Amino acid sequence: MNAKEALEKLSSHLGDKLLSSHEFRGEQTAVVALDALFDALKYCHTELNFDLLIDISSIDHETRDPRFEMVYELCRIEDECHLRIKSPVAEDEAVPTAVPLWDTANWHEREVYDMMGIRFADHPDLRRILMWEGYPFYPLRKEFPLAGKPSDMPDVAFTGEAPLEGGPFVTSPSEAGAKSREPRARD
Repeated sequence: MNAKEALEKLSSHLGDKLLSSHEFRGEQTAVVALDALFDALKYCHTELNFDLLIDISSIDHETRDPRFEMVYELCRIEDECHLRIKSPVAEDEAVPTAVPLWDTANWHEREVYDMMGIRFADHPDLRRILMWEGYPFYPLRKEFPLAGKPSDMPDVAFTGEAPLEGGPFVTSPSEAGAKSREPRARD
């Protein structure tokens, strides 16, 4: 079964809970309602045999309602079939955890929580993974400034602003190709 056939089976399983689906450059994407997200992921895992959760990420649309979008990248190792599941999430909504399906979801969800502030219902250990506990901001949200925010946290390597602009992980906007915009290409 290829990704398109898997998407068709998922579509018939979800019915009207499948908000949309599309193909782009051979990649299949399903957009599902948040209240059907766990059901969709479970169906992909148990019935369609997507045994690897490659990644969980989130998108901040800032001016759109709902503001966020969850993105799950699934893979079936046997035939390298890939499927993307997306779900819109409002700022005050909790996303169902995928940890019961894939253990790897644990750290992915913690990173999304830490960087975007999206909470996961029934997560076994939802705490920050990159920033320190008590840090009041979510650095990947659109309103977070590139120059960083002042920090008075003791015992941290800095006490002023934490600059991101021009840093080692920030690409430079230009007409150049992706390879020359890559931060490591500056050296």
